[in-house]
Parts: sequence; structure tokens; C-alpha cells
Amino acid sequence: MIFATKAVDFRYKILTGTPNKIWNLLLLRFSFYLSKWTGRNLFFGKPFSLSIEPTTSCNLRCPECPSGLRSFTRPTGMLKEDDFKLMLNQFKRTVWAMNFYFQGEPYLNKDFLKMVKLAAASKIYTITSTNAHYLNPETARETVKSGLHRLVISIDGSTQETYSSYRVGGSLEKVIEGTRNIIKAKNELGSHTPHVIFQFLVVKPNEHQVEEVRRMASELGVDELRVKTAQIYDFVNGSPLIPTQDKYSRYRKSAGGKWELKNKFENHCWKMWQGCVITWDGKVVPCCFDKDAAHFLGRIEGANDFRKIWKSPEYQAFRASVLNNRREIDICKNCSEGTQVFS
Repeated sequence: MIFATKAVDFRYKILTGTPNKIWNLLLLRFSFYLSKWTGRNLFFGKPFSLSIEPTTSCNLRCPECPSGLRSFTRPTGMLKEDDFKLMLNQFKRTVWAMNFYFQGEPYLNKDFLKMVKLAAASKIYTITSTNAHYLNPETARETVKSGLHRLVISIDGSTQETYSSYRVGGSLEKVIEGTRNIIKAKNELGSHTPHVIFQFLVVKPNEHQVEEVRRMASELGVDELRVKTAQIYDFVNGSPLIPTQDKYSRYRKSAGGKWELKNKFENHCWKMWQGCVITWDGKVVPCCFDKDAAHFLGRIEGANDFRKIWKSPEYQAFRASVLNNRREIDICKNCSEGTQVFS
């Protein structure tokens, strides 16, 4: 069952491809490996994937999330449909995948599904991540009708007590109800999309419930379960959220008793070549680890702004710094690239 649904999802990814997108991806890959091997910033192509932020607002108060902690220094707001259209026209010929998520809960933006529909109609593979609290029957049907290809639902516990220990202010019952609504809407509309994924973020309070959530996903008819390691901001001195099972942790204890990230800090990063993040107010930042948009590379306000920003001296300098000494870049110090995601 899972293999079949993954195959259908993969088919939709392929169907959103065009000769332009395939050629662009080849250019990006070639220039990335050339840069990696030579240590020189050599760059060809345009973005393959983008993360677009519908909003920074969120209804929950998760302890390791800037939206949940209300800790942003940047403003909170909503992406407007007209601003999204301005963005879309600048990269729809080469972007293969678009993730409508950065920070916040996408469904709080009333224009969110309109924007998804525009992207899907432009043959872009569309993705979002949600806490599923707003997936009532009507919104679930509109989600399916929008053409959204992949829907990631955060479910971090099989009991309310465990779930709410991380998803503070959340209701597991609403997550389950929202999941049932989206599965029902897919069946009633005869749609293969969206591919529904339960994402289980493993922290110490919930690590014993992985198999229970796996059974829950199967019973509800979810297409896939993804078990993901959690990012901990202040991990050096340990945290009550770090799992006891080593395979579920991004961190390990060093010989000196401090905690450190498991993955290696090699001086390269595919994310710097394949795409970027655009915040709700049009700021372009290098990747999803720059949650407060500290590494501001430009703002999309006009019809040709993105092309200029993508190959600007500022962006090129940032890519070069990754190749030179990635360990010294603040947003790279807690990066999960190279860590494991379990299915």
C-alpha cells in the first residue's frame, strides 16, 4: 500500500517536469559538484525548488519553533495573493517544486489555497506542512480541489498528553479529525492528491510512541509516515527534549560532556544551489534554517527582482562563504543536512 502511494506521488513529481526544468536541474547539479570539487563558487541555472511563507502566524506554541515562541525580530504577517503572483511569474518556468511553508500555520492565510492552485496550474509540484487544526470538511475539499500534491501533517504523539507536551495548545483530536476529513475528501472527489504524510518529530517525551503512531497512520489511511529528528536550539548543555534513543537524535555527547551535532560540517551545501526561501513580505533568504531572515539577500518588489537577487554579488558571496568555511556561518551550526529521516 505504502509503496503504491509513493509510486503515485513520484508519478506526479515527474509529470510536473518540463524540458526547461530538467535542463535547469542538470545545470544546477553540474555547477554544484564542480564547486564542491574545486572549492570555487561556480554557478549555473535558476532555482529548482522554493519555500514560500504564507504567514509567520501560528495557533500553537511549540517550544523549539520561533513562531510558537513568538520570538521573531522580523514582523508577523500574511503573504498577499497579488504579491505571490508577482513572484510566481518570475520563476515558474524553472521551479519544479514549491513548498508553501517556512514558519507559521499556512491555513491561517485565507488566500493560501488560491496560491497553491495558481502554482499547481503552472505545473509546479506543490507541498505544504500543517498542524491540521483547520482541516474542517469544507477546507479539506478545497485543499483537494486546489491541486496540492503533498500534505505533511505534524503528529507528534499518540495521546493528548504526549502530543501537547510539544505541540503546546494543540488538540490531537483535531489532528485526527482533520486527517479523516482530508482522506474522505480525496475519496469522494476521486483524487490521488494530496499525498498525505504523517510527520512524527521525535523528542524524548514521545519517542516511545513511534509504533503507535505508525498503526494510527495505517488505520486512518494515511499514505506515509515520516519519523524525523528534532532540531534543538540550545543543545550544547543538553535538553530534556533530546531522545534517549541515539538513532532518533541529531546530537551526541562529546568526550568533554557537551552535546554536539552528529553530521559533518563539510564545506558545501546543495541547498545553496537548488533553491531558497521567500518570506511572506518578499525577503529572499538562503535556506530554511534562517528562520528570522537574518541573512537578507534582497526583496522581491518588482517584475525582475528575483533574477537579480539570485545572481547578485551578495548571494554569490554567501555561497562562497559556505564553500570557504561553513562551520562559521551561524545558521549552519545546527543544520540537519545529512541527518536521517525514517519511514
